[in-house]
Amino acid sequence: MKHVARKRFGQHFLTDGGIIDAIVREIAPKAGDAMVEIGPGLAALTQPLVERLGRLTVIELDRDLAQRLRGHGQLDVIESDVLKVDFAALADRFSPAPLRVVGNLPYNISTPILFHLLGFAHLIADQHFMLQKEVIDRMVARPATSDYSRLSVMLQWRYAMDNVLFVPPESFDPPPRVDSAVVRMVPLAEPPAVDAARLGEIVQVAFSQRRKLLRHTLGKWLDEHAFAGDFDTQRRAEEVPVAEYVALAQSVPK
Repeated sequence: MKHVARKRFGQHFLTDGGIIDAIVREIAPKAGDAMVEIGPGLAALTQPLVERLGRLTVIELDRDLAQRLRGHGQLDVIESDVLKVDFAALADRFSPAPLRVVGNLPYNISTPILFHLLGFAHLIADQHFMLQKEVIDRMVARPATSDYSRLSVMLQWRYAMDNVLFVPPESFDPPPRVDSAVVRMVPLAEPPAVDAARLGEIVQVAFSQRRKLLRHTLGKWLDEHAFAGDFDTQRRAEEVPVAEYVALAQSVPK
C-alpha cells in the first residue's frame, strides 16, 4: 500500500535516482562501517547504503514505516524520536568502530537534531545530512556575512563542514517549497576545550539582538559575570569569529 507523506513528521521522500547516487558517492559507505541512518522513510537511500554496508541501523519515528522497514533482513530498526536516542549507547554497540551518521532530516526539527548530536561528536567519524539549503548556508557561513549565526558558531567550534550537493525540490515527493542540500560534517580531531553550555549561553546572548552592538547585550552579560578581560563589544555578533567566542567562553569566571 502506498505510504502517504505525513506533514506532522515533515516527510518529503527522495525519489530522484541521480541525486540518490550522488549522495551515496559523497557518503562513500564501506562494508562493515558502523552507520546509522536517521529518517529512512521509504528506504530510497537506505537500500543502496545497505547493499554496500552489509548491515545498517535506522531510526524511524513513523510507526507504519518502521514496521515496513523491519521486513528488511539487513536493517536494525530503532522506532523512536531521534532526539531521545542515546548515541553513546549505539557507539558502545559498535565499538571500537566510530559511528557514521546519515539522513534526510525533517526540516521542522533539523536544528534540534544537530544540537542533540553535538553532544556525541567525540564518538562520530562523520555525518552526512540532507537539510534545507538555507540551514546549511548558516551552518557553513563565515563571519561578517548575513548567514553567520548562533548555529554557525556552535557547529564550527566542533566540526569541519562542507556543502557538498545541491538538491532541487523536484527530487522529492511531495516537493518541499524550499531548496535542499547535503552537508558533510567531520568532527575536529582536537577541538578547543570549552564548556559547551557556557559557550552556548554566550553565543545565544550575543545573537539575541544581532542588529545591535554587543555592548547592549553581551557587554551587559559580561559585566554581570565579572569578566575583567579584553573583548571588543563595539561590534555586532556576526563580526566575531568562532575562535573569539570560544576564547571568551574559556575565560569568563564560572
